Amino acid sequence: MKRMKPELGAWVSIASYISLAIIKLIIGYTAHSDGVTADGWNNFSDIISSVAILIGIKIAQKPRDHNHPYGHSRAENISSLIAAFIMMSIGLDVVGKGGLSLFHGEREATPQPIAAWVGVFSAAVMLGVYWFNKRLSERVNSQALAAAAKDHLSDALVSIGTVVGIGGAQWQVWWLDPLVAFLIGMIICKAAWHIFFETSHLLTDGFDERALTRYEREIAAIDGVKRVSDVKARMVGNQIILDVTIHVAADLTVAESHEIADEVEKMMKQQHHIETTHVHIEPDESLNRS
Repeated sequence: MKRMKPELGAWVSIASYISLAIIKLIIGYTAHSDGVTADGWNNFSDIISSVAILIGIKIAQKPRDHNHPYGHSRAENISSLIAAFIMMSIGLDVVGKGGLSLFHGEREATPQPIAAWVGVFSAAVMLGVYWFNKRLSERVNSQALAAAAKDHLSDALVSIGTVVGIGGAQWQVWWLDPLVAFLIGMIICKAAWHIFFETSHLLTDGFDERALTRYEREIAAIDGVKRVSDVKARMVGNQIILDVTIHVAADLTVAESHEIADEVEKMMKQQHHIETTHVHIEPDESLNRS
């Protein structure tokens, strides 16, 4: 069976978002629905994010060279950071327009029922794309696609919220539709901030402290390891690079010390799927081999 590539998920996302954005922006303006219009701009921002993810995936697959000894995996992080800034600018614009419409006063035109049907259709499409990319991200082990899948699920929920806002407007609760537009803008900004925060954390070599504690405990339990004096890790794309300093009995031979290091690397690969573990060995003068 031919192995599916991660960029397939990005292409599915782009095609879905382009179609939905065009439909929503046209129907939103013609059917007088601020909620559907805002949701259309939300999908437009998602197009940019998906393109950024696609570019990042393509560059990340390039092999390492003399200028990139660790490869190009962080290209996904950089593209996500650019997408976050673009999403934030669009989100702030939607918030501003929704807020002005909300406090401007009662609307002259009530959103037409077709706008609600567009919301229902959009929610169904995004749930399907969410399921597809979630399954694909698990098969190809892509964090970028997994994050995109979560964004698809939130898009489906946003569309459902849009339907609620339009329904309220049909009952003369005129402020519900622009309120939903305002909230959609806030959701876009929140998603942009989350992407920015997570990406910045990874690019500055941030790592989960609880995971480091777990690694240290498991390495210390390996036979021959007297103690662990240092454990550091960082993400390079989707791969973890682990650096660990262990102390072994001072009278071990080089070959025996190397076998212990091999056990550390093997255990981290089997239990945590860490392909690259750098083990530095220090002699523990206070303890001799029994």
